Amino acid sequence: MDKKAIYQQTQKVENELTKLKNTISALQATDLEKHGSNYEELSIEAAFKAERLTCQLRMLVYMADFTGKSDYLKHAAEAQRIHISLNNGVLSVTLPALFPKRKIKSNTAFLHEPLNYALQEFVRKQSIPLYQYCTVCFIQIYDRRLSKKRIRDYDNLEFKQILDVITTYALIDDSGQFCDLHHMTELGEEDHTVIHIMEKSAFPKWLATKLPLKIHRKMREFFGRKSDLCKIRGSSLISSWFLISKG
Repeated sequence: MDKKAIYQQTQKVENELTKLKNTISALQATDLEKHGSNYEELSIEAAFKAERLTCQLRMLVYMADFTGKSDYLKHAAEAQRIHISLNNGVLSVTLPALFPKRKIKSNTAFLHEPLNYALQEFVRKQSIPLYQYCTVCFIQIYDRRLSKKRIRDYDNLEFKQILDVITTYALIDDSGQFCDLHHMTELGEEDHTVIHIMEKSAFPKWLATKLPLKIHRKMREFFGRKSDLCKIRGSSLISSWFLISKG
């Protein structure tokens, strides 16, 4: 055990913690209504500083090696609530957060390392198909209690690095020759991301199971409470359903 190296690492942690505290103080002093853009920048900066801090603390675990890296990553995956399942040939990966903007530099090891471990363990315990010609569907789920202005364009989000990790275990290749990408946005109880991987031939049937639920939610949002929906009759309901399903 290199005591000098460990001490130097603790200094890095302390410095990063000081920076995080300063950013949080600035965040607390920012008026969200008057300076919304500043609030967004500071909150993102604070989140990324926290991610870097986590990675630096992990290094202390790895350097001391008291519990072992794999044992730590197991608990990290559980703490982040990374969940992997395989149902009817569809591999699903649930991640604890929304993806960052492409323009923002982020230390994605915060998520990649536990995800890589979780996939490795899943493959070790359960045989999964190696998808050759597949469709990968990214579903960004936003907390419905927060402003819908938070919902971003898909081309502004960073999906590539997460897909690279998944490709290692489940895909022949993630190039356009073998892999199609599909993006969806939903509202839910909390922010998170779900990724579904399936053969291209299975995608139309899978998508058909998702669209009726999405259309129903749009109808509920448009018409209001369920009791109000029941008052609409005949062609009015059919026409409204058609228009919303196209929206």
